[in-house]
Amino acid sequence: MSNAAGNLWLKEHFNLKQYNLSHQSYLGNYDKIEVSASGQVVRFFGPKYAPKKNTAIEHLEFALKYDDINLGLLKDVFINLPKKDLIPYIMSSPSGKYGRKIGYLYELLTHEQLLIKNEITGNYIDLLDTQKYITGTVIKNVKWKVNDNLLGNRDYCPIVRRTKALDELLSTDIKKQIQKLEKKYTPQVFRRAISFLYTKETRSSFEIERETPSPDRMERFISLLQKAGREDSLEMLSEKSLTAYQNIIVDSRFAIKGFRDFQNYIGENLPNFLERIHYICPPPEIVNSLMLGLQDCVNKTNSTSPLVRASLVSFGFVFIHPFEDGNGRLHRFLIHDMLVRDGLVPNGLIVPVSAHMLNNMKDYDKTLENYSKPILHHILYKKNESGEISITNEDEVVAYYRYPDLTEQCIYLAQTVNDCIIEDMPNELDFVKMYDELKAEIKNVVDMPDKMVNQLIMFLHQNKGLLPKRRRKDFSKLLDEEIREIEKLYQEIFELE
Repeated sequence: MSNAAGNLWLKEHFNLKQYNLSHQSYLGNYDKIEVSASGQVVRFFGPKYAPKKNTAIEHLEFALKYDDINLGLLKDVFINLPKKDLIPYIMSSPSGKYGRKIGYLYELLTHEQLLIKNEITGNYIDLLDTQKYITGTVIKNVKWKVNDNLLGNRDYCPIVRRTKALDELLSTDIKKQIQKLEKKYTPQVFRRAISFLYTKETRSSFEIERETPSPDRMERFISLLQKAGREDSLEMLSEKSLTAYQNIIVDSRFAIKGFRDFQNYIGENLPNFLERIHYICPPPEIVNSLMLGLQDCVNKTNSTSPLVRASLVSFGFVFIHPFEDGNGRLHRFLIHDMLVRDGLVPNGLIVPVSAHMLNNMKDYDKTLENYSKPILHHILYKKNESGEISITNEDEVVAYYRYPDLTEQCIYLAQTVNDCIIEDMPNELDFVKMYDELKAEIKNVVDMPDKMVNQLIMFLHQNKGLLPKRRRKDFSKLLDEEIREIEKLYQEIFELE
């Protein structure tokens, strides 16, 4: 028989059902590790690991030693844990690293001070283990002699666990891969491909939202993408700038003046006129503090991997959902902005992230749902006759929005960017190269206007190298033998034979 330990014990003891744990610990007669289909780690510990006293503080120390850190759970544990029990524990070993970590986290998460009589001794210790977590810039805390290397602050602080999958993806030299592409293709082909990719990326980003933009909205979004990485990061994430971006990409009738001041949610209408809710966004009262916290997250991650930073900012933004409309497109713009800002992608280059997402929507949806779905099992809300909702257990769920675990989102985006650079972009560049070659060969057969050549190639491409019979009348000036020769050229150049 096994007994819960660490975070799981704390969750059960304080009835904190709203927290999903990425790591669960049990005490038993043997050591064993299991991984569920969802990726949750379940570890069994032998008798020697058992806390000497079955108290909250003992299990709190156990959790910091062996479990994944969960800031929201810790905050609620601290709220339920009397100071009179905590201070003697810390002072029993003033130089102990777990007591110092607990003291620092208590003050950080509760906004309350612990009055300790003796000075904390010992060398500075890292709050997060750099072997287990992606960490941020160190801020030294003198009182507890702790190096705060979290990715954010008490208003907003994502957690990213180092996994084998993430470390492998981050080890890929993206800049080197891009340089190889630039050397392999002529500047002319590269420029034409990039110009096409800006349009493709824009159309894909709208199509993900099931929208068909007007030409002027297409141009506005392309213009926004071309400005990626140019504005100061704090200014870029300010309410003023993000609102301006939102006004650019949405229909002018739905442009707004600032962050939302109402409760928002994402749902869909079913055929039976019922509504299915997919995600309930953070309460409007905390949107401003979350967005300010996201700015601090950018400050604290200056030395962190550009792929991780792009994930934290873009997914952080879309989960905060500060606007009624346009959040998804801005989320994808922020990916490009951060990649260019951090120099991973050269200015003027676009990685077809949205196009890849569109072609692999199940993976993209799963990544969004990994965060959005769990909260639905614990959040309580009511809806009025106008369809407006309000959260009724805000105190229980607000920490879910402030302290998200974005490990899966980082893995997803790192994989997406790797796939774009290694597979998607070479395919696009090869297509442009073959397109130009075919165009030149067609003009050797018949010197026809560019517009007609482009149209002919488009029809050939849509029909596996053969001109559809219904389109023959559009090229009535061409002889049948000329059409056959052009079809043969297409199949040879695009290697369809």
